[in-house]
Amino acid sequence: MAKATTEINASSMADIAFLLLIFFLVTTTMDVTTGINRKLPPPPEKNQDIPDIKDRNIMNILISRSDRLLVNGKIGDLGTLKQDVKDFMTPHYPDDPNFPEVKEETIDLIGHVYKSKGIISLKNDRGTSYDMYIQVQDKLAQAFNELRDEFSQKKFHKNYKELDEDRAKAVGKAIPVPVSEAEPENVGDN
Repeated sequence: MAKATTEINASSMADIAFLLLIFFLVTTTMDVTTGINRKLPPPPEKNQDIPDIKDRNIMNILISRSDRLLVNGKIGDLGTLKQDVKDFMTPHYPDDPNFPEVKEETIDLIGHVYKSKGIISLKNDRGTSYDMYIQVQDKLAQAFNELRDEFSQKKFHKNYKELDEDRAKAVGKAIPVPVSEAEPENVGDN
């Protein structure tokens, strides 16, 4: 006579699998620092006058559909873009006509500073590759991060990311990120 096999009761296996799934969903952390960090300006008020911005205060960056970079109408280089932005945004003394205007401002925790009135105007073609767009955005972010680190080191002897919230806000006021990004359009392959 054959020996009877005993069956394992598997009726609660679905409940256990569901509980394990819930446990891993609750305990897993998600990385929320991905993406491009940009603070959008508030919407303009009705009948608001458009500010008059001098040409010398604008650095025009254009990415064509073939991923060619133009900086102020001349062929640009991704390898030097970060330094070009840093040079453009660094206040020059006295008010050098080859660079953006400079304004004086007093900021809490820092005191009297000179700020550049420069604006980075970024425009790309609808055919620009996502990779090139992200590389240009990365170079812009690196330039402003380095400017903030250099300023922070000079004033507080720490990198920008190491500052407490109040000092970080003060450095952010001294070194803002004035990047204006236009809607992509068919700009051609200049």
